[in-house]
Amino acid sequence: MTPISPSRIGMRPNLWTKGDWNALFGFGTNILVNMLVLTGLLQFVLKMPPDIVFGRILPAVGLMMFLSTAYYAFLAYQLAKKTGREDVCALPSGISVPHMFVVVFVIMLPIGASTGDPIQGWEAGLVWVFFQSFILMIGGFVAPYIRRITPRAALLGTLAGVSIAFISMRPAFEIFMTPVIGLTCFAIILVSWFGGVKYPKGIPAGLVAIAVGMVIAWGSNLVGLNYGGLSVEKLGDSFANFGFSIPLPAFDHVFHGFKYLGVILITAIPFGIYDLVEAMDNVESAEAAGDHFPTTRVLSADGVVSLIGCLMGNPFINAVYIGHPGWKSMGGRIGYSAATGVLVLLLAWFGIIAVLLALIPIVAISPILLYIGMLIGAQAFQTTPSRHAPAVVLALTPHLAAWAKLLIDNTLNLAGTSAQALGFDKLGGVGVLYHGLEVMGGGAILVGLVLGAIGVFIVDRKFMHAAAFAGAGAVLTFFGFMHGEKVGFAVTPGVAVAYLLVAGVFVACAKYAEVEKPAEEPLVEGAHPAPAE
Repeated sequence: MTPISPSRIGMRPNLWTKGDWNALFGFGTNILVNMLVLTGLLQFVLKMPPDIVFGRILPAVGLMMFLSTAYYAFLAYQLAKKTGREDVCALPSGISVPHMFVVVFVIMLPIGASTGDPIQGWEAGLVWVFFQSFILMIGGFVAPYIRRITPRAALLGTLAGVSIAFISMRPAFEIFMTPVIGLTCFAIILVSWFGGVKYPKGIPAGLVAIAVGMVIAWGSNLVGLNYGGLSVEKLGDSFANFGFSIPLPAFDHVFHGFKYLGVILITAIPFGIYDLVEAMDNVESAEAAGDHFPTTRVLSADGVVSLIGCLMGNPFINAVYIGHPGWKSMGGRIGYSAATGVLVLLLAWFGIIAVLLALIPIVAISPILLYIGMLIGAQAFQTTPSRHAPAVVLALTPHLAAWAKLLIDNTLNLAGTSAQALGFDKLGGVGVLYHGLEVMGGGAILVGLVLGAIGVFIVDRKFMHAAAFAGAGAVLTFFGFMHGEKVGFAVTPGVAVAYLLVAGVFVACAKYAEVEKPAEEPLVEGAHPAPAE
């Protein structure tokens, strides 16, 4: 981290630096991937009419993301001006990727299928975001306290789990499904962002990777190999969606969606809490990289911009993104965030997304997401004491369970069956402990946080703190926020009782056990110790 320069405190920070170009292309392509996936889900999974996709939803998405990125650039500007530092990097933000899939497959698709009307699925999605927005706004005032009492290894460990399971794995698979493009682009990115190689004229590595991927994909079409799945016909058809559309109020559609409130609240409340914890983790990640942003203002902003987007027709929640240290290491500062917002606004309001979907092979962009996953996974170990490494591993395991369960469920659904129909015993006979995945992976981000905190406090011999987190785990589990598929009463009582017994063990250790004192260890710069007894 650059030291504070007293002579620069209060001076006007630079709004754009050379490194912002790297971060713009890196983060911009990350956002582009998410928007391409989002558009594909709306068009091909939900069967949403093109006029709704390109005329209502995407313009509202563009507005929300512009407001979000502009606000976080403003927060970075304020921090840089206050401290006199020149290395402050704005928080990245955009559509919450895990929730993009949740709202599509858990809310919008089932309601659209049952009614035969995808518009009603869209309306239900709007209500889902409506409630999540308020959870974020209210939770913003609680989050700073949670950050103070929760060890960094727990916060970053559960974030590493999200990163490895839901950010890294799919791009890694896509890379090896089309290795001629994927591995080549991955190498281009790695040698630059990890290896320090600079490309001619300072061209950003992300842009080089995309350009090379396009050359290979379109060149392969000339010899009949068709790497990347692109075609001139698809490209020509995509121009039909060109046009200018601004977001329009969707109050009536939000109101109509309230008739599905009972179904929506089952997932809106726990996933709102998920967003709350994930945003805290990402703010903690930024602080570990040297940039301290006020948690309450960050979370409140997430809620406000999500609410604005919802009322204009966007059924996807905004989130502070994983990856701040990555964009900062590329040289990103203030300008990359605001510039990304302007770029998204242009893509969404002019219908350009459809053309890009037909022009760029997705596998050329996948390596950027894998790079971010690698960086965040590494940060959990690098910015916490090495003795907490086992707790980091413990914190990420629930996400692996949730990821494995998701793959199994999607596969069985495609085959027209389910794990329950096949029988847990039969699945167990071939090594698939489905019920274990289901219980451990339910509410994974909260499970990872609680288990990670317990692990840290055990390592540090702070057994009463460990008992407090085990007790909190019992309460959260009893009401379905952890180790369950829905919020309710006595959702998984056996697990809740187990947490209480574990808490009892820790209390007994604190009061009666003879405990060996842990060895002292210097902290990594930027890390902080767990709360004292």
